[in-house]
Amino acid sequence: MRVLLIGANGYLGRFVADRLLADPAVQLTALGRGDDSDVRFDLSSGSPGALTRFLDAVHPGVVINCAGATRGGARDLTRHNTVAVATICEALRRSGCGARLVQLGCGAEYGPSQPGSSTAEDAVPRPGGPYGVSKLAATELVLGSGLDAVVLRVFSPAGPGTPAGSPLGRLAEAMRRAMQAGDGELKLGGLGVQRDFIDVRDIARAVHAASLSAAQGVVNIGSGRAVKLRDAAAVLARVAGYGGALHELDQPPGRPVIGHPRPDPDHVAPTAYPYPDGCGSWQQADVRTARDRLGWRPRINLEESLADIWMEAACRI
Repeated sequence: MRVLLIGANGYLGRFVADRLLADPAVQLTALGRGDDSDVRFDLSSGSPGALTRFLDAVHPGVVINCAGATRGGARDLTRHNTVAVATICEALRRSGCGARLVQLGCGAEYGPSQPGSSTAEDAVPRPGGPYGVSKLAATELVLGSGLDAVVLRVFSPAGPGTPAGSPLGRLAEAMRRAMQAGDGELKLGGLGVQRDFIDVRDIARAVHAASLSAAQGVVNIGSGRAVKLRDAAAVLARVAGYGGALHELDQPPGRPVIGHPRPDPDHVAPTAYPYPDGCGSWQQADVRTARDRLGWRPRINLEESLADIWMEAACRI
């Protein structure tokens, strides 16, 4: 099976590439903006015609899109998350390759959920911020394209390679600084937020399964369990061997990890949205569709994901 992977050098794309390369039946070609891609192509500015010519030359059976942006203004998010997907869909419609499309969406497309509920694929999406809006627009383009396509709505990724600006990344960095400075207490804010964390290696397995399946439409990819950042912080402290006290600051929700006494070079002012990802205080995926249609279940628990996040953070001590 010849697979074209778009965004192979990104956070999720690296693990998807590793998973595909481990399958001897897969012939992998990586397309992206970086010099280390097999083919250099910028989806946000490249034409559908140019991409069509490449598709006709390579003739993949599956196209997987892991590319996109998670930060930036509405214009940049639209360009990288929506316009880029429009280019892919149009190129696939023009091409004679007949490739199946696996698009990576996100849980932010749903927006806030009722605490205690599990969000299924038939929920009406109400994204609470520009990132979720740009990803939802991409999903609608894929679903309306007439292609053989599936959108995997990935909830909150965790595990090795977790970006420093993500909730768990900021949590690990705050703990690293406290241990390096010998601080006996760590003050954190926003720990009441609950998210459905799913390991990047499990996400890669889901992408692989989706590329081999006949599933179409939207499929949620998550653990099926919401976890408070407060509980994740306690697990991370145990994994890291941090014996200090964890104190939660009383403040409005915003960046999940703030309040460390030292300046944070990654800090940015809170956005106009109550929660940076636009998902409110609670998110939990209903993952029965992934089980039934992809034969997929998560395997890696949050403690293992946090241990890998900590190992990378500890290397900076």
